[in-house]
Amino acid sequence: MLSLSSLASWKPYSRDLQQHLFLMLQGCKSMKELTRLHAKLVVNGFSCKNVLITKLLSFCIASGNITYASLAFDQVEEPNTTLCNQMIRAIFHGDMPESSFTIYNWMRRRGRTGTLQPNGFTYSFLLAACAKAGPNFLPQGEQLHCRIMSGGFDSSVYIQTNLINMYAASATMRGESIAKAHKIFEEMPQRNTVSWNTMLAGYLQYGDVPSAFRLFDDMPAKDKVSWTTMIAGCVQAGKSGQALSLFSQMRMSQVKPDQVTMIAVLSACACLGDLELGRWIHSHVCHFWHGRECLVNLNNALIHMYVKCGAIDDAFQVFTEMLRKSTVTWTTMIAGLATHGYGDQALDLFQRMQRKGSENEKPDWLTFIAVLCACSYTGRIDKGLCYFEQMISMYGIRPKIQHYGCIVDMLSRAGHLNKAQELIKTMPVEPNSAIWGALLGGCWIHKDDKLAGQVIRRIMELEPDQVAGHLVSVSNLYVASMKRGDSQVFRDMMLELGIRKPAACSLIYANGSNS
Repeated sequence: MLSLSSLASWKPYSRDLQQHLFLMLQGCKSMKELTRLHAKLVVNGFSCKNVLITKLLSFCIASGNITYASLAFDQVEEPNTTLCNQMIRAIFHGDMPESSFTIYNWMRRRGRTGTLQPNGFTYSFLLAACAKAGPNFLPQGEQLHCRIMSGGFDSSVYIQTNLINMYAASATMRGESIAKAHKIFEEMPQRNTVSWNTMLAGYLQYGDVPSAFRLFDDMPAKDKVSWTTMIAGCVQAGKSGQALSLFSQMRMSQVKPDQVTMIAVLSACACLGDLELGRWIHSHVCHFWHGRECLVNLNNALIHMYVKCGAIDDAFQVFTEMLRKSTVTWTTMIAGLATHGYGDQALDLFQRMQRKGSENEKPDWLTFIAVLCACSYTGRIDKGLCYFEQMISMYGIRPKIQHYGCIVDMLSRAGHLNKAQELIKTMPVEPNSAIWGALLGGCWIHKDDKLAGQVIRRIMELEPDQVAGHLVSVSNLYVASMKRGDSQVFRDMMLELGIRKPAACSLIYANGSNS
């Protein structure tokens, strides 16, 4: 049996001891056990042994402990390419994937005088890091592409697929990036399903749904990733009806959906307000994953769907039955309660969240938007201002314009129009039309037609395109105040600017389409 106590019987620095430690690292179950094993590596002279540290880094990556991985890596005096690749991979999985290039640049400097050279795995991990870092890292990705070609690594299907992914990830910023991704895809002598799925995701991320559908139709084989990518992409593009139609086709194709697929389908149900289908999906989830814990994100999607469909009791039941929760779970439920008129319950739930104290369930900036909205809806001004201060002092969250918008809305609803106006003047960020619109809402509630006129003129200066709805509100306010002359002035202003009141619309799901 492998155990730490059995190490005493082994001869120090021996190959047998090294093999024994390797097997123990392979069977490691916790970070606590790993730190003890690492100590044994150091004591027995193996802290610089590449094969053992590589195995140790693998566990750190799986555990998400990149800090410890970096500590172990720094102790190795002569790391080989495999160990460097593992460290690049570890950093890529962290919060700062762009830091992978620190190891790569160090490898290149060492490689000029030694044998430490990047290989295909190095470039694959770095390309993935570029894609994760986002469009701003495209120049580094393009430099890598040149080095890949000069080094003769560009014939690898794995690297070609990562190149497609890297360029596709930058397509939202630069249109030519999707063209480069398409060119690499077209020139691939061999394509696997991952290559097809990567190109498909690229088109959808760029917003080119027609090209994505053409590629999807041409795919020689579609797996559940292909279907899920297409469904999620349609939802993201505002084509939820098509997303549900694809889900129906997926089921007829005998491709079994997974939990990620269900998350995408539930998002479509939420967008369309299709409670009946959402409930069917919920029953499907309960049937197929009975006895197994669902992903937290799947339960979050169920809560979101029920909230969007107005079934707040169903949403709260899912919330209550969840064994594990995340910040998103709490935030979605708090926001749902607040928007459906249960402001006091939303604030009670937030206090429960605070008492929980878990790192994975800590309030974030979105949570505080939901909380401030609840305070606004219930008229709890003092509590709202207190939570605003807590957000800054206790949680270190820097207020965004949305938070200021909530405070302005809260003060305006309660009739404190002068205080709301003063806050707008002293805000550290430039107020937009949404901020002024919140103040205008208070003017409408409390019939302050003079201030309303000032606000609407300010909105016209800032964002003329957003003024139509606000002008209509002010016009109605003047009618309610019996000041029809002023009302007509604003109606004439709308005609002069060529502004028409936006037509009301509804979204109806029928036969897999939305109109």
